[in-house]
Amino acid sequence: MTKRLRGTGLISVAAALTLTMAACGGSGDPSTESTSSGEAIRGEVKLDGSSTVFPIAEAAAELFEERYPDAIVSVGTSGTGGGFEKFCQGEIDISNASRPVNDREKAACAENDITFAEITVGIDALTVLVHPDNPVDCLTIGQLAEIYGPDSTITNWNQITGIDFDVELVVYGPGEDSGTFAYFTEAINGEEGQIRGAGYNNIGENDNSGLQGVQGALGGIFYVGYTYYAENQGSVKALQIDGGDGCVAPTPENARNGSYAPLSRGLYMYPSGASLAKPQVRAFLEFVINENEAITSAVSAIGLTQAQKTEMLGLIDSLAS
Repeated sequence: MTKRLRGTGLISVAAALTLTMAACGGSGDPSTESTSSGEAIRGEVKLDGSSTVFPIAEAAAELFEERYPDAIVSVGTSGTGGGFEKFCQGEIDISNASRPVNDREKAACAENDITFAEITVGIDALTVLVHPDNPVDCLTIGQLAEIYGPDSTITNWNQITGIDFDVELVVYGPGEDSGTFAYFTEAINGEEGQIRGAGYNNIGENDNSGLQGVQGALGGIFYVGYTYYAENQGSVKALQIDGGDGCVAPTPENARNGSYAPLSRGLYMYPSGASLAKPQVRAFLEFVINENEAITSAVSAIGLTQAQKTEMLGLIDSLAS
């Protein structure tokens, strides 16, 4: 399924990008722009995969199309696993992922002679959300494992070690195709894919469903990418996480410096070698990195450092040359 961005902030960001172009001596007519090799930027760029990367990808798509009217960028959300499945079949140009490609996916791509690169496009603070009136402010990794572990039968918050809050526990989380699911289960339960059975409300790739669940249930709990929390701060509460060194909040600074452990991670776009040979795909990826601050700011995501941007641009250049 292909979605369009929820909205807001892109007009001002687009204006800022236009001013940047003018300051750099651009012609002001996007239709005349071309790549550094002189090839016009037109044609389709197909992306699919992670719902966590989706806001970044869709913001980039809308801004890229504004700059290059002859380009068409489509963004789907079939989950990290679903994106890699399509990618390794050659159906899309770029796979959006909230975890690194795994060995099974590497083998599937190799069978079809599809080479790829891993491009970091953002940083995530995977955020554990509860109802705003929930009195709990911080959970340890052990407490999260009590809630989400494969053997968990907890149905009330007061059954969690050290918690004195008598209300029904309502557990939400994404499905197996989600990179967020894979990352969270490995970080919390020690093995990817291990999750409680009874009482786990699987929301698939519909992150908004999990948000609505927490908003409507005093004892609700849900884990999701930072962007979805940042855009809904007035209606949900983010828990601090104690990974062993005390309670740490999910903030951009803590995600970048690694103190929000173990739930900070990279967000990726995987282009295929064949796709990178297309001028519009290379231009799109370079646009995502060059305009990373404006794009991530538009959707309250956590952007790259300057050093990371330089590294990613160098990687794209070396792979596309």
